[in-house]
Amino acid sequence: MTQTKPSLVLASGNAGKIKELQALLPDYFLIPQTQFDVPEIAETGTTFVENAILKARHAAKISKLPAIADDSGLVVAALNDAPAIYSARYAGQGASDAENIAKLLSELDGVPVAQRNAYFFCVLVLMRHADDPCPIIAQGRWDGYILEQPRGEYGFGYDPVFGVSTHQCSAAELSLEIKNSLSHRGKALAQLQRELLSATENL
Repeated sequence: MTQTKPSLVLASGNAGKIKELQALLPDYFLIPQTQFDVPEIAETGTTFVENAILKARHAAKISKLPAIADDSGLVVAALNDAPAIYSARYAGQGASDAENIAKLLSELDGVPVAQRNAYFFCVLVLMRHADDPCPIIAQGRWDGYILEQPRGEYGFGYDPVFGVSTHQCSAAELSLEIKNSLSHRGKALAQLQRELLSATENL
């Protein structure tokens, strides 16, 4: 008898993020929230945790299914920890990856590589239902630095300018498998997976 995979609604319409998360969660069937006509919700929180909870609750409420949400961003020390929760809209609402990268590099113009320390941060939230009082919250961090020019053609977001010290390349030059073994999202997923088995028993 074939056992179907448990389904989770993914509170995102970002194709790159969906691809990464599905690769990291092979034992679950991720359904993009767009399949349930879930509209984007305003990210009014002041932290990654707050925004992830907002998105997961919103998706669970409309889909009537368990939902998982990711909120992540780039934190650059030389920019007073910007862009952080505003990473996706750093160059303005609806900005493209290229536009956000252009603004980032402009803000760091003249800053030496030694002072370009940065890290990606990810929070994942799993809510069994919209009124879940005890959502599972996992987080991960990936340290690196900001390159002076984009490199590579893989990944998404700020990957082309995120320098990976351990591999002497940009995140956009890594295969998906290697990136997932190093990344903030991969670390958050590893933490989440340790609790998912017991959580799905109550889904």
